[in-house]
Amino acid sequence: MKIQRTIPPSAAPIDRKSIMTGLAGVFSPQRYLEKLEDELRGYFGAKHVFLVSSGKAALTLILIALQSLSPGKRKVLIPAYTCFSVPSAIEKAGLGVSLCDVDGKSFDFDYRSLAKELTEDTLCLVPRHLFGIPSDLDRIRELNSKHNWYVVEDAAQAMGGTYKGRKLGTIGDVGFFSLGRGKNITCGSGGIIVTNSDVIADAINREYAALERPRIAESVLEFLRALVLAIFIHPSLFWLPSGLPFLRLGETIFYKDFPVKRFSGIQAGLLRGWKERLEQSNRCRRDNAQYFMKMLGMKSVCDYALPFLRLPIMVENRQIRDSIHALAQEKGMGISLLYPTSVNRIEEIKDLFKNRVFPCASDVANRILTVPTHELLTEKDKRNIIEFLRGSVPCATHERTRVHPAADIRSSI
Repeated sequence: MKIQRTIPPSAAPIDRKSIMTGLAGVFSPQRYLEKLEDELRGYFGAKHVFLVSSGKAALTLILIALQSLSPGKRKVLIPAYTCFSVPSAIEKAGLGVSLCDVDGKSFDFDYRSLAKELTEDTLCLVPRHLFGIPSDLDRIRELNSKHNWYVVEDAAQAMGGTYKGRKLGTIGDVGFFSLGRGKNITCGSGGIIVTNSDVIADAINREYAALERPRIAESVLEFLRALVLAIFIHPSLFWLPSGLPFLRLGETIFYKDFPVKRFSGIQAGLLRGWKERLEQSNRCRRDNAQYFMKMLGMKSVCDYALPFLRLPIMVENRQIRDSIHALAQEKGMGISLLYPTSVNRIEEIKDLFKNRVFPCASDVANRILTVPTHELLTEKDKRNIIEFLRGSVPCATHERTRVHPAADIRSSI
């Protein structure tokens, strides 16, 4: 364990006032929950909001509800490179995982392949806004206009982001967000479901009504976790949790089982002032990403700046990627890996795919690095990251990559 300033790869601070209102949520849970639900409905313009224990719990609940509306359909189509929690939730819901390769430049679906992967057994598509980069929802809606597949927006990394003036998570049939640590805002854990469909909301509510409420002991433990997170997420102290292997920070885990419960009053209390916190967080991420892109010679022709949860960079090969990452870890730079494999290579479920290959998804898994963009970065941190990327591994190259249908990024180091 090395005592030094250590930048977390992604972070969403919880301030002291939020800690205090989180504690108050123990005594008045319904008050805080109802207030938060009202605020979320207003912010997203959504008729229906459901609060649950995690983002993967939110997706699980959505899928069970949708399957009850289309009982003959059992396949959920997702990008072949995505968070392991997504296939984990599909398995938890008792449904089948279908994969479509990704576009190696946008990280979105490979739309040349997408239509071929959709079948009569497809229940829904799950486009995901990786890093806050919107999927091409126009193409998805056009493809879906002649069929009755559901579109479930995975906006876990994109809360507060927009697509052509509309809030991400509200454009498909139903969407969900994550409030886990390291997302745009956090209360330690939690998930949000939003929909404007009365039919889908009724189906979700049938499942939601039966969900267990968190016990007092669980809520107190959640509060203590949030308190520890609030203290140790700061770069001056993050060296401690990052140096404890048993915490498994930074690991991508396929959860074989996980709780699907309601949100707690403590969690609702911890989200005091969440709209202002979210706006500040996304503004910092947007500004920091623009700074890194400018200083690294990465050119964007996008007509707006994105609030990247983390800034993705594709390097030449896995060997270079791993050498950069190892050195960055040693120096506490916060430069990190993402998901270690494509979904078809996840150990727990790889037998489902009968040796199918998804070459672009595998290529992204081998070459991607991410740069922190959160609000805990100081000006000195940002300069140090730039100097590190420019000088530590001179052979690294960043090839042309599209981060959005309307934006090109080009970089070379």
